[in-house]
Amino acid sequence: MVNSLKIKILGLITLIVVVIVVAVSYLEYRNQRQIVTQISARNAALLAATVQNNIEGVMLGGRSDEVQRILARLKSRDTIEEIRIFDEKGKILNSADKADIGKTVRPDELALFKSGSRVSLITHEENGDEPVFESISPIYNRPACHGCHDARQVLLGALEMELSVKYLEAYLTKGKQYSSVSTLVMVTLILITIALFLNAYVNRPLKTIISSMQRIEKGDFTVSASLTSSMEMAALSDNFNMMVNKLRFYMDTTIGHERELARAQSKLAHHHEMHLMNQKLEEQLREIENLNVNMEERIEEIEEANYKIADLASELEDKNATLERAVARLSTLYKVGLAVNSTIDLDRLFTLVVQTAVSTLQAQIGYIILYSPGDSLLRVTTLLGHDHRPAGATIPMKPSSVSTWVIENRKPLLITDINEHPEFDRYSALGYERKTLVCAPLMVKDEIIGTITVVNKVDNTTYNAEELELLATIAAQASIAIKNAQLYDEQQATYLHTIQALVSAIEASDSYTRGHSERVTRYSMELAKKLGLPADRLKVIERAAILHDIGKIGIDLSLLHKEGKLTPDDIHQLHQHPVIGMKILEPIGFLQDVRTCIGQHHERVDGRGYPNRLTADEMLYESRILAIADAFDAMTSDRPYRKALPVEAAVKELLDHSGSQFDPELVRHFVELLASGALGFTFARTAPDDAAAPSEERYLERKVVAMSDYSSRPL
Repeated sequence: MVNSLKIKILGLITLIVVVIVVAVSYLEYRNQRQIVTQISARNAALLAATVQNNIEGVMLGGRSDEVQRILARLKSRDTIEEIRIFDEKGKILNSADKADIGKTVRPDELALFKSGSRVSLITHEENGDEPVFESISPIYNRPACHGCHDARQVLLGALEMELSVKYLEAYLTKGKQYSSVSTLVMVTLILITIALFLNAYVNRPLKTIISSMQRIEKGDFTVSASLTSSMEMAALSDNFNMMVNKLRFYMDTTIGHERELARAQSKLAHHHEMHLMNQKLEEQLREIENLNVNMEERIEEIEEANYKIADLASELEDKNATLERAVARLSTLYKVGLAVNSTIDLDRLFTLVVQTAVSTLQAQIGYIILYSPGDSLLRVTTLLGHDHRPAGATIPMKPSSVSTWVIENRKPLLITDINEHPEFDRYSALGYERKTLVCAPLMVKDEIIGTITVVNKVDNTTYNAEELELLATIAAQASIAIKNAQLYDEQQATYLHTIQALVSAIEASDSYTRGHSERVTRYSMELAKKLGLPADRLKVIERAAILHDIGKIGIDLSLLHKEGKLTPDDIHQLHQHPVIGMKILEPIGFLQDVRTCIGQHHERVDGRGYPNRLTADEMLYESRILAIADAFDAMTSDRPYRKALPVEAAVKELLDHSGSQFDPELVRHFVELLASGALGFTFARTAPDDAAAPSEERYLERKVVAMSDYSSRPL
């Protein structure tokens, strides 16, 4: 029974079907688990963003006490295991569980936050093998938060949520049970179908053939089989019938031969028959040899076909490699396009373009050179991979310079081996040896603005035409971005020059305040640099210092030059010049921080300044710097109503009003600058002589006027 063909076929098919169905079911289960997990991860990220927005909205509305209640309500849901807020050091600032406040989060959660991940599926030891979705979302210090938090602080904290995946496991278990039942039913139906098929089309015909053969064994040569269940069985029955007929014929012939041999009893007849049989055997051997020759020819044809297939496969691999390089190149160019169009800051743009070119073309050195048609010098803006010559250096244009050749011919240049091009210098004017390089022009329409060059590959191979074309394409994209950034800088410069001309016109009408803006700018910039402010904030304070008194264009000149006692109405008008300055700069979008700084330079850290009575926490850091520089120059300059104060007296005023009018930390740094001589003053760091200081009565009488120039102290 075990050796039955039907059982073997059925067993083999059963094994194959079971393996295939089980494998497909397992893969489907894993795919469903992965899809459900991904969807849950996205839902977790969306839930985290929604909760973060609600919490930030509550905090911005000044209702910080409701944050803990919101967290507690969220944790009451089955899907949320933990929800809390912690700072950059991992200290828990708020939590659904009040007992957690003040504690520290686990090191793996802090590491997840610092890595920049937002949603991660993890397993905590305290939860056993049960995974949870952990979402960490940063809470940034927005301008609206500066009222309660330091403006220099980038992050206020991070919102952490742990979401349970128990409900996912229930769905997956139910799906797995359904898949198992359906698989079992499917396998059973397939086996029943195959068993019926084998019985109808294999087992029954074979039984018929076997029964006929058993009758032949018993000597019944009249047997014939008729099978019509399939073409194969019909052919088998026909061949069986032919075999029976031939067997019957051979039996009859053999019997006749035996009778003939018995009658003849002659050895000659026997030898003759043997000779005939040998001839037939020789013929059959010759036929077999012919078949072998034909088979060898077919084998040779097959081998030749295999060689052709191998050649085609090699050609296909080469084409696939070419296609992959083309796809990689297009991907690189797309990323370059996104990168160079993401900024309008020229220095950052130059660095970004050179870094991209060096990384893409695997270069040791890369740089950008700008060309000015008005002179014969080339300016190096960005140089990466070589520190011998700093960026910003200039080099002369000469025939042996690669950049000169590219600028004059307005097309890219490929030098695979510098030894093959004696017309160019082997050693660059920037101080390095060139072996192989690619240089492409930076052009916008017909205007050439410079070149970009990559030199010497990291793996010491040579550049080729494909890499030349790639750098030329990068240069074409970068040229447009560089030109746009230059136009943007020119537009900003035009705005600033126009407004600065207005400021100069104001100061030109008053000999007492002439040069005031330049001095305030110098004092502010020196103090800002001492404090280590970044380049973008230095630009803000420089522009604010130049334009801080632009609002005086709306103040009557007779009031600015008035020497007599000021009336309350005069004081009110003078207090309007920061507001007027803000209105003048309001249409200029890129000067919004400058506009805010101008509007706050007469505010006080104790909230008693003008025009909006802001406190230190509400003021820009740059505004507090500008207030000190403006007040110092006003006190040390002549005015229509008084002479300039000695430096010692001005320093005493700054120190006396440190913490009320001025930021005490900034005053300390400013006095240190004065003492070092960096601002061009020398003074003794002691209290001034009473005779050198202005009289108290005169000072009180004119203080309000001075405040319009350097402070916001009331009478």
